Amino acid sequence: QVQLVESGGGLVQAGGSLRLSCAASGRALNTYWMGWVRQAPRKERELLGTIGWSGPGVGYPDSVLGRFTISRDRDTNTVHLQMNSLKPEDTAVYYCVADVNFSRNINEYEFWGRGTQVTVSS
Repeated sequence: QVQLVESGGGLVQAGGSLRLSCAASGRALNTYWMGWVRQAPRKERELLGTIGWSGPGVGYPDSVLGRFTISRDRDTNTVHLQMNSLKPEDTAVYYCVADVNFSRNINEYEFWGRGTQVTVSS
């Protein structure tokens, strides 16, 4: 079992930045791919990217490419999502996800955090 706890969400003006963190606990965390998913109102969930123990996994979608960066601190078992140049359309609940398998399919991720709200005002 893996437990994921997100933090760092909040309200920010367009053009600003936020850094989300996901604290992971459990066994064999080095075997898990970890990443971020967001769910905006009235939109489908979107996989923002993943990262493995040794490096990047699923790449960034065009919607966030060049603005968002996922990193992983192996010492603290924490995954970060650095979000720059935020836009109102980035408003969503952001979830941390983990799975032992590499996948581009959101539905295949076994472990999910509870999510953290990010609101970008115009």
